[in-house]
Amino acid sequence: MMDPKKEVEKIVDWLITKVNNAGAKGLVFGLSGGIDSCLLAALCQKAYPQNILGIIMPCHSNPQDREDALLMAETFSIPVKEVDLSPVYDQLLNQLSVAPEERNSKELALANIKPRLRMNVLYYYASINSYLVAGAENRSELYIGYFTKYGDGGADLFPIAHLVKTQVKEIARYLGIPQEIINKPPSAGLWPGQTDEKELGFTYEELDNYILTGKGDEKAKEKIMKMHRNSEHKRKMPEKIVE
Repeated sequence: MMDPKKEVEKIVDWLITKVNNAGAKGLVFGLSGGIDSCLLAALCQKAYPQNILGIIMPCHSNPQDREDALLMAETFSIPVKEVDLSPVYDQLLNQLSVAPEERNSKELALANIKPRLRMNVLYYYASINSYLVAGAENRSELYIGYFTKYGDGGADLFPIAHLVKTQVKEIARYLGIPQEIINKPPSAGLWPGQTDEKELGFTYEELDNYILTGKGDEKAKEKIMKMHRNSEHKRKMPEKIVE
């Protein structure tokens, strides 16, 4: 059984060590209003109370996500900046000559632009503040490749990458993250009405059970294993020819 108190202490110590070893001053992270980013924010706040920055980056996003991000920032006294990426995204699509009638057929490719724009913003603020970028990927999402390469997968540190989603919820409850954020259906916010479990075709409980025990429903297991195999390139540095 995981001890949330010891787990939090371990992560906070790890963050302090990594930032110090890099000669950095603190941490910057995206604050989406989802449970993963909110847990990350709370952990970063414990590690560097005076040297963190949360960036809220709506991009045609659900307005409730912004409200949840602001609630989290207020609850944990986290300084935030807001950068609305909607006009940037729209202008880029115009430059790519993507007609409105083409967008449904290119939905995933277009949706992946959003986290890649966010990654650029995070590294801008990291650079001007001498901070490291902390990413909110958890073990469950990393295992099946449920993240955007060089988007939300682009970070210097992944402090919760060893925690499956159910463990993320457990620690979030321990730290007092607002219950409405914990209870909210997980969503990457890639398009209206999108939820993680609806898109994946299985629940996080099924995924976490398979990761931790190797057991589960055969149909879900088959899909999970296929996603893990097909996303292997996302978890590696770019391949190169070795002489």
